Amino acid sequence: MSAHLLALKLDEAQRLNPAFAALIGPTPKPDLSLADWLASLDGGDLDRLKFSRIELEAHLLALIAEAEGFRTPVTRLRELRILGGRDKTGGAENLDLVLRPGAIVSVVGPTGSGKSRFLGDIECLAQGDTPSGRRILIDGEIPDPARRWAASGKLVAQLSQNMNFVVDLTVGDFIEMHAECRAVDAPEQVAAEVIACANRLAGEKFSANISLTQLSGGQSRALMIADVALLSSSPIVLIDEIENAGINRRQALDLLVASDKIVLMSTHDPILALHAQKRIVIAAGAVAQVIETSATERAHLAALEHYDRLMSDLRETLRHGARLETLPPQFSPFG
Repeated sequence: MSAHLLALKLDEAQRLNPAFAALIGPTPKPDLSLADWLASLDGGDLDRLKFSRIELEAHLLALIAEAEGFRTPVTRLRELRILGGRDKTGGAENLDLVLRPGAIVSVVGPTGSGKSRFLGDIECLAQGDTPSGRRILIDGEIPDPARRWAASGKLVAQLSQNMNFVVDLTVGDFIEMHAECRAVDAPEQVAAEVIACANRLAGEKFSANISLTQLSGGQSRALMIADVALLSSSPIVLIDEIENAGINRRQALDLLVASDKIVLMSTHDPILALHAQKRIVIAAGAVAQVIETSATERAHLAALEHYDRLMSDLRETLRHGARLETLPPQFSPFG
């Protein structure tokens, strides 16, 4: 592998990964092989790049290998299997749960019950080495360490409650960079689609030219949900309390389901919980129940969503500075 990559011409390597081009900068000999270019560097060049020769070679090879990996389609996931560990008292957790693409599962339970730990075990593809002792199998097999600890091309994408950017890029540049790294055709067009999708989810719209650091928490979550649904190759998506994001949670959920991924979301929202095909109930650090959503529960969704829309309309009224002098008749205690 290393010999093959070292034989690449500099201009080929720069086209493979924008991060490679940004690191080495412009070169007067683009047709030079990577091996020859590395051999030509003197002490001053290495000081400027802040790498030793060995470190630089390893880092550049990793960037190229990462880019080539992006061009190789991710193996389609057939099933995710979660095997029980133990609860907070050390008692055995009775769990053997299999999920397949297109599944949407809610994770419910009181604050502190262990919902985030459950999602965290899936995120790291736990093998009995976390506090819960759970084990995660991919297509019936233990994931190999390279896949489990890979920095890129991960099987799991996670959206936490707190989303803050520190990189000094515009929204458009950031999404285009991701699209280029994924080697998609027309990255500018794809970035525009991701941003348009994010704006349909966010309460306050934003442009491609705004800095990432200026996005609100809700806008950041909307952008990452759109990115995960439209651009990410990860077949498993974990979401921590999407109802706290200040976005259109139903549209976000529909978007993720349409992408044919396995979606697990921790939530306190009854509407989101009932939209899932099943819900996992966490208590004392372990899965206490796995409940299939019944036809009766689905029938109740229409009424719950009706009142949710009324509440949403009231929120929008107050957000735009209007007064709430009267309540809709549906909210009247005598209605």
